[in-house]
Amino acid sequence: MSGDAIQDHYPDDLAHCYGCGRFNEQGLHIRSAWDGEETVATITPRDYHTAIPGYVYGGFIASLIDCHGTGSAALAAYRAAGREPGTEPALRFVTASLHVEYLRPTPMGVPLVARGRIVEVKEKKVVVEIDVSAEGATCARGRAVTVRMPESMLSLPV
Repeated sequence: MSGDAIQDHYPDDLAHCYGCGRFNEQGLHIRSAWDGEETVATITPRDYHTAIPGYVYGGFIASLIDCHGTGSAALAAYRAAGREPGTEPALRFVTASLHVEYLRPTPMGVPLVARGRIVEVKEKKVVVEIDVSAEGATCARGRAVTVRMPESMLSLPV
């Protein structure tokens, strides 16, 4: 993984997300960065992310794909604009559509690696395909269609 995570560059008032917000004490703290032409995030589920003993809850996996998708979108938008992450105006994305396929049970107690591939980059829309693997085996696959965060969301109180 090269460079800082994009989430390190989110403006303070936009860094409270359950999945990736650095200011959410109960959150997952997903951190996404470039790894060559792909994006990557690694996270180890905690015991309370259990579906049934020994396996990860599907909602956790969907949250990983969701937040890694929006983080990957921001990375791709900054790259497409020829800008460094954290420069103004901030480029933040929200999920417009999320599709998740669960391919096999995901084991607890091991790091999960989410790898994103940028499929499409437009001014206000980025599409990312993401594979989630555990111990080298792909457990889930997702597609996140993301859009630039609307101005109306930027002015909400924290």
